[in-house]
Amino acid sequence: MTTPAYARYDVPGYIGALRGEGELLAAAAERAGMAAVVPSCPGWAVRDLLKHTGYVHRWAMGFVAGGLARPVGGASEEEILSQGPGDAELPGWFREGHAALARALSEAPADLDCWAFLPAPSPLAFWARRQAHETAIHRADADKAVARLAAASPRSPADAGTVFEPSFAADGVDELIMGFLARNIRRGSWPGLDGSLAIHAVDGPAGGADWLVAGGAAGPAVSRGTGPADCDVTGPAGDLYLTLWNRRPPGGLQVTGDPGVLAAFGRALRVTW
Repeated sequence: MTTPAYARYDVPGYIGALRGEGELLAAAAERAGMAAVVPSCPGWAVRDLLKHTGYVHRWAMGFVAGGLARPVGGASEEEILSQGPGDAELPGWFREGHAALARALSEAPADLDCWAFLPAPSPLAFWARRQAHETAIHRADADKAVARLAAASPRSPADAGTVFEPSFAADGVDELIMGFLARNIRRGSWPGLDGSLAIHAVDGPAGGADWLVAGGAAGPAVSRGTGPADCDVTGPAGDLYLTLWNRRPPGGLQVTGDPGVLAAFGRALRVTW
């Protein structure tokens, strides 16, 4: 199968996704409340989720709007979570930074020259893609906080779960495998798997795609496409996106072969930024 549509670096599409996902994240955060627990981010409340994502948006905007050639300084996660506005002002602060990032990406020239940390056709394509998926995954975190609240109180509105457009979700899997994991392999920081893992998104032309994570004696490698594997995981792109980014268990996906390979993948690859 071919790479999904968003993997062709549709910058306007990414910016549109960033806008929509940020709005959904803020709305879910307000529904849950700033003190609500975020089950998919152990130790975090919703206020921490908004502070983290709001800081990342402002950090990214520094490169896009300022053309920075290299990272300069930056706060630690502990510092980010211990500072920032109070609960009443936090949603507005988040929305302000989110809107500013979307505006900066929309106004940036196609030949934007700044630092980027994963391969892409251009820095603009990189930052639009990275921030769209950063925001989408944290929107899923906010949805989980709402779902936990709904489960605890019959008076709270039920949560229907997080839904993603298939090609966008498939592109999020592609960024994880061909971006983050490929970078870790190049750096020698990937522990590798005892076997190979084949990933199959089955949403038809809109989100259908395959990836292969090689492991075992052959050594680690990643590629688009398919081949023999010790474990095959198959399902809708949206479910794969959330599972491989450690936001939901693999229940509901079709897993054949050795499920321990998929479990080892989830333990070994966790993106925190």
